[in-house]
Amino acid sequence: MSDQILIDHKDGYAIVTNNKPARRNALGTQSMAELYAALLDLEKDPECKAVVLTGAAPAFCAGSDLKELGGLSIPDMCAHEAETARIARQIGMLSIPVVAAVEGYALGGGFILATSCDIVVSAASTKWNMPEVRNGWIPPWGLQTLAARTSAANARLITWGILEIDGAEALRLGVADVIAPDGEALVAACGIANRLAELPANAVASTKRFFETTATADAERQDAEANRLFGLDCQSEAAKAVLAKFTVAR
Repeated sequence: MSDQILIDHKDGYAIVTNNKPARRNALGTQSMAELYAALLDLEKDPECKAVVLTGAAPAFCAGSDLKELGGLSIPDMCAHEAETARIARQIGMLSIPVVAAVEGYALGGGFILATSCDIVVSAASTKWNMPEVRNGWIPPWGLQTLAARTSAANARLITWGILEIDGAEALRLGVADVIAPDGEALVAACGIANRLAELPANAVASTKRFFETTATADAERQDAEANRLFGLDCQSEAAKAVLAKFTVAR
């Protein structure tokens, strides 16, 4: 494992950090594969009863790595995003809870990665935004986790990019569960993870499994449909223009 994903073992839980600050913790093939491996390893660790997922400063996550996507064909982009979707869905399938600690901003896939977690802690001034539609494509995965947290109408407005929200609004809309002062989201998330770790692990797992079906029922089919639409959208002139900028930047 490289240093793209860092694991810090605490008493009863672990902090997992997406550590690509130069790329604003963008979701790339290697970092997502390492995140997946880290989560599976922690689930098997009898000393780890919860996970805190965060990002290296200055942000939680800027979304998909468009530099990587820009160099791929449309079928390969769809395959890349399908694999990212599979890994994000795995968060809901873990027996241990995952708490997102969100500072700075959570954009696009970073937004959805956070809402894929069981509990979301947002700093007060965190910028939550979905830029994909402005780029010319539908977000290719995870929208059901957003819709499970807020109303379908709000989820649609957020996905269109009409609603650009901060931590307080994220809390009001249900996108976040807890709000913390700026710079203290990780501390708050660790406090929650510690409380979860003190509970009987079997009951925590059973509770997660019971409620997770509400958020992720039909998720695989919905992700497949979003991915199909994403592929079609990426053939548009608007999408090609955006991706071409990142292809040149490579």
